[in-house]
This record gives sequence, structure tokens and C-alpha cells, in this order.
Amino acid sequence: MIKLGNHIIGNGSPAFIIAELSANHNHNFDLAVETIKAMAASGANAVKVQTYRPQSLTLDLDTGFFAPRTEGLWKGYTPWNLFSEGSMPYEWHPKLKELAESLGMVFFSTPFDFEGVDFLESIGVSLYKVASPEINDIPLIRHIALKGKPIIMSLGMAGPEDIELAVKTCRDAGNNNIILLKCTSQYPATLKEANLLTIPDIRQKYGIDAGLSDHTMDTIVPVVAVSLGAVAIEKHFILDRNLGGPDSAFSLNPDEFRRMVEQIRETELALGKVSYEISEKDKLRRRSLFVVKDILAGETITKENVRSIRPGNGLHPKFLNDILGRRANKNIQKGSPMSWKDLS
Repeated sequence: MIKLGNHIIGNGSPAFIIAELSANHNHNFDLAVETIKAMAASGANAVKVQTYRPQSLTLDLDTGFFAPRTEGLWKGYTPWNLFSEGSMPYEWHPKLKELAESLGMVFFSTPFDFEGVDFLESIGVSLYKVASPEINDIPLIRHIALKGKPIIMSLGMAGPEDIELAVKTCRDAGNNNIILLKCTSQYPATLKEANLLTIPDIRQKYGIDAGLSDHTMDTIVPVVAVSLGAVAIEKHFILDRNLGGPDSAFSLNPDEFRRMVEQIRETELALGKVSYEISEKDKLRRRSLFVVKDILAGETITKENVRSIRPGNGLHPKFLNDILGRRANKNIQKGSPMSWKDLS
């Protein structure tokens, strides 16, 4: 269980819904502000941003490993250009954090280097995220873990050995406040790639609460994830996909996000709790032993004058063989519930 102000992640609490701003600010501070306000109105519990400069992730080259991409959503972009377009100015962070918290949401980020971690620590974030491609950056994970704050890690590019090492790194640093997110690192991802049965397996295999970072363009994947025990759901959020930007194609607009939250809450309501309770009203709707033929005082109880029928106001049907052959101690009218006090 992780406690963040008024929010609890895990321990049977409602799923923690994270709205990912990512690059959907389009380098416009006012757009970022309006987007965060819409996140709150759509039911998000948290705003997640990304904290980096282009040099945190790549080199300013356009050849070899750093040449423009030749396929996929970001075809034609060099890594440097992509990360330049997506990065959010550091000076925005404190202002957006204050806004998010004023709206009742947690504000946190994914840092991509030591500088980013230390900056986030300086503004007092209460939670950190490790992105899928950074799952093997053990020095970075250790640096985050040593801050003593809860850590969410996406597993989109992690094999079992990577997960074990990342978790061990956190624990060796004295940090056990970990949540692991099932993630498919395709943009957008397909339903076939979701493999949501991994969520309960993560919890069983690593003894850690699991959630979902989702890149599909639907809401069924988060809803099913919650039904499988996901304690947190992360989804990209944009005011309008027509705004464009690197992440616009796999981000939900406010109406879509709001519906996702509603469906998740409805799912949680339907899941309820483990219960075998039977109301007294329902007990009376079941079968019991009734007199089905008038019985005179002294007459023997038989299968012809007593039967198991609805409702449940008479003796339990399990007592039928116990009362057969016994005698009535008074006249009993047809339609009367059978009772021990009527027998001698």
C-alpha cells in the first residue's frame, strides 16, 4: 500500500487513475494548464509529466543510430528532434504542480537523468515513475530509490531478469514502496498485445502490487485490468487529438478519459467484495416444509400432507425425514408452515 496525501494505492482502494500529459502541452503553458484542469474534471487522481532535456536521452546527430526514424508513428523524426519537441520546460513544473494539487490531484514525473531526479526532489514531488526504456538504467533507478519516495515502474521493455534487478535495486536502497505497471510499448498498442493476465502474475511472482500503463485507443483494456486487480491505471490525455504532437495519436480526449474512469468505477462497484451473505428476505424466498393437505390432531405426518415448497417460512427441508411418521398435536390447516411445536 502506498499513501499519497488523501490517495491510497493498493490495499483494496479504488484504482489510482493517472493522466499522462507527456508531450501534449505542445510547448504552450496555457495549453498545459487547461489540459490539467480537464484532467481533474475527467476524474484523474494524478497528473504525470516527463522531466528531461533532449540531451537526457540522446545526441544531437542525424546519422547512424541517431538518424531519422524510417517507420512507425514518429517516422521522419531524429531522436533529438522528437525529444526536443516533447520536452517540458523545467520552469513549468512548480507552477503545474501547484495547479494540480489545488485541484486535488497528485503531481509527479518520469525523470530521465540524475539532474531531473534532483530537480523533482527540490520541488517536493511525492512519487517517481521509471519509464519502460529506462528499466535497465540501474544507476538511475538507484538514484531515484534513494530519495525514499514511492516508485512506479513500467515493464514494457523488461524481461524477468530486468524486473528482478530493478526491484532488487530499489530494495537494496531501502525502498520497498514499488508498483509495477504492465505495459505494451507500442504506440498505439493493439488489444492482442495487451496480455493482461500478466497483471495477477506480477503480483504473485514478485509480491508487488501491479497496475497498467496503457497505449491502446480504447477503454476496455484498463477496465479489464482493474477486474484483474490493477491498482493503478496510466493513460495519455489530450484536450483534442487535432492539436497534433508526438503523442496525440494514442491519447484520450476528456470525454473518452471521463468514460474510462466511469467504467473503471462501475467495474469496481460490480467487483465488490468476497461475499456469501444471504439476507433474511432471500432466506424466505427459498423452500421450506409446508402442510399441503389438512392434518387432524393425532394424524401421522406423511409425504402426502407435508412437502418442500416455497416460501421459506417453515422448517428446513433437511428435516423432512425427521418428521415423517410423527403425529400432529393439533389440527393443522393446509398452507401452514411446518413447525416443531406442531408435533408430538
